[in-house]
Amino acid sequence: MSGENCLTGLKILDLTQFEAGPSCTEALAWMGADVVKVENPGVGDPGRSVGGKSDKDAFYFLQYNANKRSIAVNLKDPRGLQVVKDLARQADVMIENFAPGAIERLGLGYDVIKAINPGIIYCQVKGFGTGSPFEKNLAFDMIAQACGGLMSITGEEDGPPCKPGATIGDTGTGMLMAISVLGAYIRKQRTGQGEHLQLAMQDSILHYIRNAFTFMERTGKPAPRAGSKTVGGGNPPIGVYPCKGGGPNDYVYIYTSAANPEHWNRLLRVMGRDDLIGDANYSTPEARTARREEVDAIVSAWTRQHDKHEAMRLVGSATIPAGAVMDTMELANDKTFEQRGIRQTMAHPKVGDYVMSGWPVRFGGDTPKVKAAPLLGEHGAEVLHDWLKLDAKSVDDLRSQAVIG
Repeated sequence: MSGENCLTGLKILDLTQFEAGPSCTEALAWMGADVVKVENPGVGDPGRSVGGKSDKDAFYFLQYNANKRSIAVNLKDPRGLQVVKDLARQADVMIENFAPGAIERLGLGYDVIKAINPGIIYCQVKGFGTGSPFEKNLAFDMIAQACGGLMSITGEEDGPPCKPGATIGDTGTGMLMAISVLGAYIRKQRTGQGEHLQLAMQDSILHYIRNAFTFMERTGKPAPRAGSKTVGGGNPPIGVYPCKGGGPNDYVYIYTSAANPEHWNRLLRVMGRDDLIGDANYSTPEARTARREEVDAIVSAWTRQHDKHEAMRLVGSATIPAGAVMDTMELANDKTFEQRGIRQTMAHPKVGDYVMSGWPVRFGGDTPKVKAAPLLGEHGAEVLHDWLKLDAKSVDDLRSQAVIG
């Protein structure tokens, strides 16, 4: 059993770039969809050059375009536009995340494609939604995080708003679109009905911070920043506590739940502070909240005596939620991720072997295999033969006339 054949036969025409759109189509490619990436013959997806070298595709591009095929088409040539329309006629899904209005100006908008292929699932990812006062604005991940409310709840309690490290505005949006594509595709298989899917990055962020809205609705105030704690501050002890070593990531996260009063008592035993069990100053969540600084000092005094891994082991073995703060180098050096197929080696013809995180879901015990991100236009002839049944001479003619790269 394998996830690589779940979506065999699903044809996706991918006109996306950077991350929000490509992360969506990559997820579907890992599950077996035939994702054909349409790119500009000159430079291709701008993501190919983000932080990379001129003669090789950037690691950024490899991360979001594994398991796809690439065809380079000159969209300024009417014949190039016709090639894309012909491909769209064969596709189950077409997706784009160009700047607002760009796809329509090219003559490849929803109404045009629907007339060609009434059953198409046509997907659009934008920064801001249709009807928003900002719908014509450009947006990247950090803009969506700012305008979607995520930055307002991220950072230290008395500090400025902060951008989370994860690209939730981009990849988070891509995952919501991927799930929606699958839903629409199941219905298409049953009824033949197409769909027009539209998703804004700002709107996606609202989905991911639903818990913050419950705080606002409960208190009548905007959800605040809470540092490493949960929205609203949580039940002390909660947060990151310093460990032996004193490095930038020598911390352990400890969480005691208000729903389980025994977490606090178990932690006291782990720390050798049985003397505080039953102490009215700390025995309830309300009492500990009133003495948050004291509680944090008690816990920190213990965690500083242990490295973060030992602290996690001791606290976790007492069935208290705990986690060492791992940096990217530590995670990359942990070979169990590769042994379990969570991180895999992409054998790239120009970059060489490149280890990256893949799709983490197991299908029948195995994660989908990571295949090389395509070189620009690498699969042009192959795609035109597979999708449009063009012979070698027809493809050569298009290439010689610079219609395709």
